[in-house]
Amino acid sequence: MSADIASPSYDLRKVRKTAGASFIGTMAEYYDFFIYGTASALVFNKIFFPDVDPLLGTLAAFATYAVGFFARPLGGIVWGHIGDRIGRKKALIWTLLITGLGTFAIGLMPTYETIGLWAAVILVFVRLLQGFGVGGEQGGAVLLTAEAAPPSRRGFFASLVQMGSPAAYLVPSALFAFLTTQLSEEQFLAWGWRIPFLLSIVVVAIGLWIRLRIDESEVFKEVKENAKSQQAPVKVVFRESRREVFLGIGSKFVEAAVFPFYTVFLVAYSKNLGNDSAFVLQAIIIAILVELAMIPVWGWLTDKVGRKKVFLGTAILNLVLIWPAFAAIASGDTFPIVAMLVAGLALGHAGTYAPQASFYPELFPVRGRYSGVSIVWQFGAMIASGGRSPWLPRRCSSPEEDPLRESQSTSRP
Repeated sequence: MSADIASPSYDLRKVRKTAGASFIGTMAEYYDFFIYGTASALVFNKIFFPDVDPLLGTLAAFATYAVGFFARPLGGIVWGHIGDRIGRKKALIWTLLITGLGTFAIGLMPTYETIGLWAAVILVFVRLLQGFGVGGEQGGAVLLTAEAAPPSRRGFFASLVQMGSPAAYLVPSALFAFLTTQLSEEQFLAWGWRIPFLLSIVVVAIGLWIRLRIDESEVFKEVKENAKSQQAPVKVVFRESRREVFLGIGSKFVEAAVFPFYTVFLVAYSKNLGNDSAFVLQAIIIAILVELAMIPVWGWLTDKVGRKKVFLGTAILNLVLIWPAFAAIASGDTFPIVAMLVAGLALGHAGTYAPQASFYPELFPVRGRYSGVSIVWQFGAMIASGGRSPWLPRRCSSPEEDPLRESQSTSRP
């Protein structure tokens, strides 16, 4: 049994530092990922696919966006292996660099006007790199924090990392909104669209500086020093936790399908009804701001009542809210639309999203934990838009094999 299991001694200052670094790093990487999606909707069809029908150009731009999602599972497997064999910290540094520098490179890219179709080819290649890097990000970030946190507060501290993704969703929206209002269309198409991509170098520098200053997981260092097997982490996961992986992917699907329902599908539904799309988008921003505040609240609640109760309760809420959400959009009225979006994102989505940061790391043996969490996370997200489903009993293993499971009386699902 490792020392921190036999006599737990947690430095809360170090835990806060790790959680803050993971949050900033996650926000930096998802800033890079989301900014591409915003640019795909606004400008890429005009500068990379100008010689085709506008609709086809938009579809082609979104196709390059989708390419990144198919690279994420591969990234999860590769970075999971590196994180389990070499270290969580090293894997997270490299994923940040690959994703961030890829985004910066897009800001410097020649367009179709300069090099023709090769511009689109380069764009797809960079997008694959982005997806590959992001595939190892979220699982590693929550894992590093979850392994550092005391068991009684693990849900709260790990959930702080989850705030990085919705925060990153807001930044590109605000940047592009500012640029499109301050620049003429000609200026925006000529050079304005590059600014958010070039600014990513600042975000990467901040994230890298913070991540270089945090320590490697003590749990990982202990197991690495005493490792008796050099078996591939993925084999460890599928040999010891096969059931957890597949059912965990299903539970990730439950959460991952919710966010696009409110932020994409309902926007399209509202537009089809002739509602003011700009207002719906503003309402989504309000809902995401509330979600940012609610994520640590849901994380804290998992420490008090358990991951299972929080996840199941809010998953059921997501089902209950589907038809009221359609009715609110159909009404066209301000208050019902804002109320339903806040309920759907800040209560339903956040309530299933926050528990994952502490629950998924608790499912896997430490020798394959990074791989297990990343596989659940990326395959579940790809199918919807991990490893054991939270309503299933957990298969136990010894504390020596899986230190994260020790002392879970206050937070165990």
